[in-house]
Amino acid sequence: MQRKDFFIGVDVSKETLDVAVSGSKSHIRIKNNSEGFKQLQAWLKSLQIALSDCWFVLEYTGGYEYRLVDFCKSKQIQFTRVPGLAIKKSLGMQRGKNDKLDAKRIAEYGEEKQKKLKPHTACAETILRLKQLLTQREAFINDRKGHEHRMKELQSMMDLKESNVIIRQYKQAVGFMAKMEEKTEEAIHKLISGDNKLDRNYALIMSVPGIGKVNAWMTIAYTENFECFDNARQYGAYCGVVPYDHESGKSIKKKNRISHMANKPLKACLTMGAKSAINNDEEMKQYYQRRVLMGKHHNSIVNEIRFKLILRMFAVVNKQEFYVDKYEKAA
Repeated sequence: MQRKDFFIGVDVSKETLDVAVSGSKSHIRIKNNSEGFKQLQAWLKSLQIALSDCWFVLEYTGGYEYRLVDFCKSKQIQFTRVPGLAIKKSLGMQRGKNDKLDAKRIAEYGEEKQKKLKPHTACAETILRLKQLLTQREAFINDRKGHEHRMKELQSMMDLKESNVIIRQYKQAVGFMAKMEEKTEEAIHKLISGDNKLDRNYALIMSVPGIGKVNAWMTIAYTENFECFDNARQYGAYCGVVPYDHESGKSIKKKNRISHMANKPLKACLTMGAKSAINNDEEMKQYYQRRVLMGKHHNSIVNEIRFKLILRMFAVVNKQEFYVDKYEKAA
C-alpha cells in the first residue's frame, strides 16, 4: 500500500457530508454535490493538504456515497468504503454520537487500520444500475406478495366472491406488480448482455449447478463483477456462510459457528441455490448424504454447500472456464 499522510474520515448522509482529518480537530460539513466538493478542495488547500496525500475513508451507505466516490475517481484520490459496523466494533466503547464525531472516528479508524486498508475502485455505472434494478425487483415482489396475502385474508374472513370489486382491484394490483417484476428482469438481462465482462462472468457462474439467474445477478452486483473481494472466503464471510472458531483457554471450546453480521438477502439466495444443488447435482447430493450419515445437522450441511457454491463461482471466474460436472465428464 502506498503510504498516505492524511486519512480523511467522511460521514455520509443523503444531503450532507461531514469531513474530518485524522490527528486534528479540523472538521467541515459540505453539501453532497459538486458544489460541496469544490468547497472540500478549497478547505483542504487552506489546511495545506494536497489531494494526492489523502486517503478517504467512508462508510457503505447503500448509494448516498456514490457522488463522493465519483469525485474521488475523477481526482484520482484513493478511498476505501468500510461497513459501519466494522468501524463501530473497532473503536470500542464510545460515548455520544453525532455526525461530526462519526467523521472523526472514521478518520481515526483509517489511520489505525492503514496497514490493512485496501484502495477500492469506483463502482461502475453498470453495477450501480444493476443494484438499483435488483432493489426495484425486490420491491415489486414484496408488493405483489402483500396484495396476494391481503386478498386471500379477505376471501377467507368474509367469503368474498371473485366478482367483488375489492377482490378485482387486488387482482389488478397483483397482475400489475407481476408485470413490473417481469419488465425489471428484462431490463436486468439487457443491462448484463450489453456489457461484455458482465455477460461473460454471468454465463460462467450460471454454469455452476444450483446457481440460477437471481443468485447470479446478486453475486455479480455485490462482488462488483468479482472485483471488490480478493477471494471466495472473503465473500463467504460477507454473506455469513464462513464459520469461525469460538475458543478461549481450556474451559471454552464451542463448535465453530457462523456470524450473524452478514448480508442476509445474499445468504437467503445461496440457501435456495444450495437446496437446488442438493436435488439436481449428483456430486452435491452424494456429499449431503455422506454428511448426514456422519451425523451432521441439516442446516450445517446446507451451509457447507452454500460455501461450496461460492468457491465454484469464484473458481470459474478466475479460470474463465465453464464449470464441468465430473459425473458428466466421466460418462
